[in-house]
Amino acid sequence: QVQLVESGGGLVQAGGSLRLSCVVSGIVFGFGTMGWYRQVPGKQRELVADSTFGGNINYAESVKGRFTISRDNDKKTVYLQMASLKPEDTAVYYCKLKRGKNDYWGQGTQVTVSS
Repeated sequence: QVQLVESGGGLVQAGGSLRLSCVVSGIVFGFGTMGWYRQVPGKQRELVADSTFGGNINYAESVKGRFTISRDNDKKTVYLQMASLKPEDTAVYYCKLKRGKNDYWGQGTQVTVSS
């Protein structure tokens, strides 16, 4: 059974930093695309950043220069380092593993940025 478990969310002041972690189990890690998404109530889930097995990284324009995605294959973990946080970054953050035709999601972690 594939499981993705996020952690690291919380409440932070604008300008602050957080690091999210997503631990993957139940599947061989390293293959496929790992991504971070976020969602606010009433809006569609949106891509924040993703990292392919081949090392290609993609960021949403709104987070470029502030967020960094990385992965540790030995620890089966993908990270999202978030800096210079803004109130508009407030959302539930989800990690996703895309492997072939299958998408696996975590349960999400809340990030709240106060002004």
